[in-house]
Amino acid sequence: MPRRASFLLGAPVMVLVAASIGCGASKGEEVRANVKTFERDQKPERLIQLGKAFAQVGDLTRAEQYFAAALDAGADGFVVVPMLLAVCVRDGRYRAALEYGEGHLQKHPTDARTRFVVATIHAGIGDSARAKAHLERVLAERPNEAEAHFALGALMRDSFKDP
Repeated sequence: MPRRASFLLGAPVMVLVAASIGCGASKGEEVRANVKTFERDQKPERLIQLGKAFAQVGDLTRAEQYFAAALDAGADGFVVVPMLLAVCVRDGRYRAALEYGEGHLQKHPTDARTRFVVATIHAGIGDSARAKAHLERVLAERPNEAEAHFALGALMRDSFKDP
């Protein structure tokens, strides 16, 4: 199962604990500022921004967590899922990428772009039957998609010995 942003859920508890035990001279103001920062950082746009920043510096696990949190917070899957798949693939976490991609396809079955990426990941991990099914679905929806035709042809030749 993909890692979720459970680390984000601990912040409100820490803020409440800090407030109750009395941290600093102006604890009420500090707590309010911390709560505002936490609330701002839970917005999908901010989570995406943080995910991009972590991806840029190579912290792909943290990037995945922020992108997943952005999805959970209501971000547009058509925007976030490609970034999420990219960081998972860059990190060699193909099964996690497939979970995110397949989950997105359950909600948006006509997203041919994501379906093509999911198909190529399936092909890459040796799941030729699923790759074939996804590529055939892409071509059913977009018959002029040259890359999908090429990928399906290569898959048929290499995995199914069908020239």
